[in-house]
Amino acid sequence: MHQALLVPEVLLEIFAYVNTIPSTQTTSTQKSLAALARTCKIFHEPAMDLLWTEIHGLEPLLGCVTRLHPLIYRRGTRWDEPWAKGAEPLSAHEARQFLRHSSRIRTLNIKRTHPQLISVIPAEACVFPRLRSLSLSIAYLNLFLPQTLHQCYLLTVDEGLQSFVTHCIALEHLYISTGTLYCDNISQLSLLSDRIRWCTRLVTLSCPMLDWATWKHLSCLPTLLNLEIDQGYDSRPSLSKQDIVNLSPFLNITTLSFRRLYGATDIITVMQHSQFPSLKEFEFEASHLSLEEAEQLFHALSHCKAYRTLQKITICSFDDKFARPYNDESLTPIPHFLCFTQLRTLQLMFRYSCIYLDNDMLLQAMSSWPHIRTLEINDSALSSKVTLHGLFTALGLCPQLHTLRVSINIPTIDVDPDAEPIQHTSLRTLQLLNTPESQIADAETLARIISAWLPCVDHIYGPGLSWDEVNMHLGSLRAAAASYVVRAA
Repeated sequence: MHQALLVPEVLLEIFAYVNTIPSTQTTSTQKSLAALARTCKIFHEPAMDLLWTEIHGLEPLLGCVTRLHPLIYRRGTRWDEPWAKGAEPLSAHEARQFLRHSSRIRTLNIKRTHPQLISVIPAEACVFPRLRSLSLSIAYLNLFLPQTLHQCYLLTVDEGLQSFVTHCIALEHLYISTGTLYCDNISQLSLLSDRIRWCTRLVTLSCPMLDWATWKHLSCLPTLLNLEIDQGYDSRPSLSKQDIVNLSPFLNITTLSFRRLYGATDIITVMQHSQFPSLKEFEFEASHLSLEEAEQLFHALSHCKAYRTLQKITICSFDDKFARPYNDESLTPIPHFLCFTQLRTLQLMFRYSCIYLDNDMLLQAMSSWPHIRTLEINDSALSSKVTLHGLFTALGLCPQLHTLRVSINIPTIDVDPDAEPIQHTSLRTLQLLNTPESQIADAETLARIISAWLPCVDHIYGPGLSWDEVNMHLGSLRAAAASYVVRAA
């Protein structure tokens, strides 16, 4: 054996590289590590540590029990088969076999287990002392209490959560699924809110809607950077109007996400009583937003003190079962967002509402957002006041724009096809949602203009056959230009 392999640091570096080699049909990383572990005593421990560092399910550990090994690994057995049905609980000796490699595990993903088998293991035994990441869909939290745990995914909540959050003092990333909580009972939400207030070092939290006391706790948490609330489209209100209090500023939160909301009332209330001076990304997704709620949300976001930091805004409302008859009133989010001078991405999707935008407003927006890279406005506008000339004028103010999606009205082409173009060389993806009133009268001329002004756009995404004709002419122009370059070379 080469002397270099006797140096622990060198050996660990080599094994770490082996652990990154992708598996193939003939070999796998696990088989390679297992072979190394059997090679010699020097290789055994570091190879076994890597072999057991990430485990999916308890079957690999149960397979270390002599009595259960043939049940789990017999030929033809599938992982989802009830192999443990009728099996006797582990004895004290078998429990030691089960725990033989538990101290090596750093990442554990458990979707199902067999409680009758592991009943011999005492509660709060901390059988995985080096565990750092846990994904759990069972109510056996008392078995997972290592002080080293940094990340945890839970699909259920039980009384064991209190011991869990108090013992796992290093917990930084907590993800709790919505589905099972709303399917069971609302008391679990109260339990969840209470337990989350025990977490004092959270960096990332993803969970259902919380009560005011927990919002107050989180607003004072200096470590919290990422917060996601997933309501699971549940319609029951979560916040008591009697307990409303002004929250402390969420000083360090950079990402704030509200997903699968039934309505916006609770979230608007939180936004109105909060400040997010470090916010960089804001995401909001609801099944329906009334005109009044939407304007309240826009206003609350514009007053959250993030005008120097906010870079991404995504707001969606698209559930068709709430579709209402169209009216002439329009949403006006753009004026509210002009204060966000560092904006890179703005995505607005209102399937059954109209967003007001005209040439002057688009020009003002682009002058306010010099760093904008993605602008997508997808609404149900029956008409658009943005013209081709207004679009090109605004594009001159946003040299970094890469993706653009807006409604445009082009009953007549208001750009001279023979005028000297001011080219925008960053735009790659262009989707123009022409309205029913905006039929394309001259597809060939429009293709010439786009080819000259937007040299990096090879295809325009848009509804209807009119854009197919434009893209056909645009493709011909691009092919002719490429052929000319080849001949000139």
